[in-house]
Amino acid sequence: MTTPSLPVPREGLHAAELTLLDELRKLRRKLRQKGPTAEDDLTLGQRVADGVAAGMGSWRFIIIQSVLLTFWVILNVTAWIRQWDPYPFILLNLALSFQAAYAAPIIMMAQNRQQDIDREAAENDYKINIKAELEIELLHQKLDQLREQEVVQLSLAVKELSELLNRSGLCEPKPAGTTIRKRRAPTPKKSASGS
Repeated sequence: MTTPSLPVPREGLHAAELTLLDELRKLRRKLRQKGPTAEDDLTLGQRVADGVAAGMGSWRFIIIQSVLLTFWVILNVTAWIRQWDPYPFILLNLALSFQAAYAAPIIMMAQNRQQDIDREAAENDYKINIKAELEIELLHQKLDQLREQEVVQLSLAVKELSELLNRSGLCEPKPAGTTIRKRRAPTPKKSASGS
């Protein structure tokens, strides 16, 4: 059994809200058809920046670099081979400075890209919240409309039943302005001998 579709009550929403709701619905449909393609749109530089940031921001990198630096210092202090970088370790400082000079901008690029992704996610969350609010408002309007229709139908049904009862003679019509009085419960009589 199919139920008749009710018209969407949109008179309570402003034109801007309706436009926004339609745009959000179209955007949702496009995203569903497209699917997630964020990783496919990355350039080579963005992929490299992400890889460097992920690698340099790991415990594995810190442990490997610490082992290499310790090994470098021990070899140069004990002079097992030849001291290619004596005590102030100028060559080591130069290598670490190069590493920091190149790593910092690459990591900043990865952070900026992540910030853009987070900003876009926040905008999408905001749009979803607005859409949910508008959809809930529409649902409230539909429920109110259904409730009003139900009250009207119940009133008509009560009226028809009253007319049927009046015609059948089972119930007499009440004069206008009369109310139904409730009967009081009988009060117990006091016995004369008891008090």
